[in-house]
Amino acid sequence: MKVGFIGLGRMGQGMAGRILAAGHDLLLSDPTPGQTTTLEEAGAVAVDSPAAATQDRDVVISMLPSDGVLNAVLRGDGGLIEGMPSSCIHMASGTHGVPAINAAASAHSEAGQTFIACPVLGRPDLAAEGLLKVVPAGPTEAVDKVLPILEVIAQQTFRAGESPQSAAAVKIANNFMLGCAIESMGEALSLVEKLGVEPQMFFEVMTQGLFAAPAYEVYGKFIVDKNWDSHGATAVIGLKDADLALEAAAAADVPLPSTQPWRDYLQSAVDRGEGHLDWAVMALEQARASGLEK
Repeated sequence: MKVGFIGLGRMGQGMAGRILAAGHDLLLSDPTPGQTTTLEEAGAVAVDSPAAATQDRDVVISMLPSDGVLNAVLRGDGGLIEGMPSSCIHMASGTHGVPAINAAASAHSEAGQTFIACPVLGRPDLAAEGLLKVVPAGPTEAVDKVLPILEVIAQQTFRAGESPQSAAAVKIANNFMLGCAIESMGEALSLVEKLGVEPQMFFEVMTQGLFAAPAYEVYGKFIVDKNWDSHGATAVIGLKDADLALEAAAAADVPLPSTQPWRDYLQSAVDRGEGHLDWAVMALEQARASGLEK
């Protein structure tokens, strides 16, 4: 297939690399100097605007860090709304809010263009290995058309229906649950440590019992090892995820009281200058509140 890719951050690099390695024709667009160099050396072609990445393409994938950047890619100079051919599908794979995805869908529809929301589940290292899970939602025919690309970047596809909003809701809810899991592990591990239990021992009880699941195994290990280096989402990104959950909850009139504790810890980490650390750092904030760390 002929593919365009907009946004070559850590996740985008892995996804685009998989697409290129599978033999697809790839155009790249990223405003940051040097972001496309490695992929260009492997055979991709860099272009100078988002719209240019859609020319003669079957699909253009955006992997963008925020709703504001998505809006700029859509409506800014050289944007998709003015420049994307009707034959090209825009597949937005970043984590975006429900209002932003609905606005993107409406803008594309008014322009006679096709839009799919397809957020991804997984870390950058999994993206590079093709082990993501993806949640596409949009017109059935369009989703069918991009399946060869989804098969390259992901190990599992969960189709969420024809409304792009549904895909955004699944991604936001999934991140909400993970944030709650990390924060509750931080509480539990602080509790047992204060009462004289080795954190590693409790980690084994947790992950070899009722909580034998990747979220607890991976992030629990980070917490026990005090490994706060960023492995995927940073504290800044986690804070964004908390805000997206609260935004969606307000729009749907659904209370999400479990969001606030981990949002507060992430905000505290950012205020300390630790926004670049993994969002598991919320457990460090819990340890500090418990008198275990300074």
